[in-house]
Amino acid sequence: MKICAAQTCAVKGDIEKNIVKHLQFIELTIANQCDLILFPELSLTGYEPTLANELATTSKDDRLNCFQQLSDRHKIIICVGLPTKIEAKLFISMIIFQPDKEPITYSKQHLYPTETDYFSPGITPVYLQVEETVVAPAICYELSIPAHSAAAHQNKASIYLASVLNSVAGVDADLQKLSGIARKYHMITFMANYVSESGGYNCAGKTSVWHSDGSLAAQLDSTNEGILIYDTITKESVCKYI
Repeated sequence: MKICAAQTCAVKGDIEKNIVKHLQFIELTIANQCDLILFPELSLTGYEPTLANELATTSKDDRLNCFQQLSDRHKIIICVGLPTKIEAKLFISMIIFQPDKEPITYSKQHLYPTETDYFSPGITPVYLQVEETVVAPAICYELSIPAHSAAAHQNKASIYLASVLNSVAGVDADLQKLSGIARKYHMITFMANYVSESGGYNCAGKTSVWHSDGSLAAQLDSTNEGILIYDTITKESVCKYI
């Protein structure tokens, strides 16, 4: 399987403009014959907790149909970030589009302390079965909760996908944590992060993938948008900047 982690710069609070940008990344990923693309946390709005309530939607939003159409046509899994709402509850979610299936909404189960003023925690874990491979999604702070990666391992995941907003101040510690998750559980581990600014944070980039022994396979830089592609069979990686 070929997996792509996208490193993006979000347009603050503008879902339509971010969709256009996402489509450019997805087309490049399709041209490289990838099976899955992962975007950063809340990628379609930027990481903007104070705007999340007015921007929140669901996987049924017609504006998102383009992702399902591309997934169906090119047999690619597309993982985008978006605030979602159920009744009065607001969630940090990853919407997962799979070929010829209904979209799955995975909502962040473990919130960073400052997020609890805006969001509710999700209650349902999600594990993707991609042929013989189990893929475990994670959203940012969850990678710092040992129970989250342990549960992924217990559910036989061999790939761990971390969709994050990581700042310059915090990125190095999280890179070490993700390397440790890969090494401890023998999971190929990915991190998709922003560059530039989002939610008042100076975003660190360094979108990365680790081999299942915890060693770093590839990493993007700190400033440019791009994609990182990793082949889980050959263990080869490619970095492309946009």
